[in-house]
Amino acid sequence: MPTTAGTAAEVTINYVITDVERKRKFVCVDVHDIPEVAVIDPDMMATMPKGLTAATGMDALTHAIEGFTTKAAWEMTDMFHLKAIEIIAKSLRGAVAGTDAGRDGMALGQHVAGMGFSNVGLGIVHSMAHCLGAVYDTPHGVANAILLPTVMAYNAPVTGDKYKYIAAAMGVEGTEAMTPDEYRKAACDAVKRLSQDVGIPADLKAIVDPADLDFLAESAYADACRPGNPRDTSVAEIKELYQKLL
Repeated sequence: MPTTAGTAAEVTINYVITDVERKRKFVCVDVHDIPEVAVIDPDMMATMPKGLTAATGMDALTHAIEGFTTKAAWEMTDMFHLKAIEIIAKSLRGAVAGTDAGRDGMALGQHVAGMGFSNVGLGIVHSMAHCLGAVYDTPHGVANAILLPTVMAYNAPVTGDKYKYIAAAMGVEGTEAMTPDEYRKAACDAVKRLSQDVGIPADLKAIVDPADLDFLAESAYADACRPGNPRDTSVAEIKELYQKLL
């Protein structure tokens, strides 16, 4: 019975273990980790403070967007992820404001996203966020939210027309008439706007010590989520992505 609207742990094969001495987070995968019965009750999430609601909600959105664009994505998981993006985009602001409709929507949206990404994996937003959590104890959803628009822009050239559907699911109008460059930018901008509206910081300046960049990039490259990223990457490119947010 989840008490936050973000991780979808009640329906996924994933869990994370932190090695505090090595400052690493390890993603573990086990089909036996999925509960046989899960009860999703928005009332259990009603007392979450605004910051936790925003962070876990952006984690759920990251699951949906990364799951939609990961290398393993296919028609069935696309169905889950697009619907999750739509529900979360409509619900998160209300959930942070404390409305019943927003809470209900986020309880459903995060669950639907989990049913998708648990089948296909994620990408380097999660790889990079895991490192921020391990080194600085940054809340996972906050790290994801800060990283997501920048990594989306980095991945955009290899995503075909998928950002057109992300933008539309986020509520952007006129996507069918847009060029690829336009709808890719529109998708990134919509995510950034939602993140800002729910109070997520815009960059990593208050979180990351530049002296740690090499360690962060190397750790992110070694993370289990990295191979699923739609764009093949390198330690140097991941370091550049961190640097863009400083």
